[in-house]
Amino acid sequence: MFKGFREEIDGMMTRDPAARSRWEVVLCYPGFHAIVFHRLAHPLWNRGWRVLARWISQVGRFMTGIEIHPGAKIGKKFFVDHGMGVVVGETAVIGDNVTLYHGVTLGGVSPSLDSESQREQKRHPTLGDNVIVGSGAQVLGPIDVGHGVRVGANAVVTRDIPCCVTVVGIPAKQVSKVAEEECFEPYGTPMGDMPDPDALVIDGLRAQISELKDHLADVAAMQTRITELERELAEVEEQLTPVKVPAQSRAEQQTSAKN
Repeated sequence: MFKGFREEIDGMMTRDPAARSRWEVVLCYPGFHAIVFHRLAHPLWNRGWRVLARWISQVGRFMTGIEIHPGAKIGKKFFVDHGMGVVVGETAVIGDNVTLYHGVTLGGVSPSLDSESQREQKRHPTLGDNVIVGSGAQVLGPIDVGHGVRVGANAVVTRDIPCCVTVVGIPAKQVSKVAEEECFEPYGTPMGDMPDPDALVIDGLRAQISELKDHLADVAAMQTRITELERELAEVEEQLTPVKVPAQSRAEQQTSAKN
C-alpha cells in the first residue's frame, strides 16, 4: 500500500509544477488525502463493510471537499488538482494517470424517483487512461471516455468519446484530435494549434458580413446605373420633336367610313 501511495505522490509531482517535494504533497494536497481515504474505504466496500466504508469516505469528504464513493474503481496515479467540489459516483471507473480539476462531476443521469431499479446498475462514466477533465466539467451517465481524452472546463459530456480527442462546450463536441503523448501537459493546455471554437464562430460571422458588404456594393452600383439610365432617357425624350398629324376633313372622314 505504501508503495502505491509513493506512486500517487510521484504522479502528482509530475503533473503539478507547483509541487516541490513529496512532503509538500503529503501534507498540503487534498487530492492526495482524498485518494488515501478512498484506498482505505474501497477494499472495505468490496468486502461488504458498506457502512464503515461510507463513513471513511464521508470523513475524507469532510477533510478535503472531495466526494469519492467507496464503490468507485480508480486506477494508479489518480490526481485531483485543487479538488474542492469534485464528485465521483459509485459505479464510476477511472483508469491510470487520470487528472480531475476542481468542480468536476462523474455522475449519473437517471432520476432518483425509483432508486431500487437502479441498484447494482452501471450509472456513472468510465474514464480511460491519461484522461484530463477540466474544472467544472460534468461527465454524466454510463458512457465511455477513451484513453488520452481532454475534456474542457465546464463541458457537459453525455455521450461516448473516442480516444485522443479534445471536447469542449455544452453539449461537449470534438474540436481536435491529438496525438497520444507520454508526458503530461499541465492543466490540460494543448501545445499544438488547437482551434478556438469561439474564434471559429467569430471568423465565420466576419466572412458573412464581408460577403453581405460585397452584395450591398453591387446593389448600390446597380442603383447608380439605373439612375444614370433614367437621366439619359429623360434627356432623349426632351430632344425628340413632336410629330403633328394633320386633322382629316369631315368629307374625308365620311369617305373613309364608307370605304
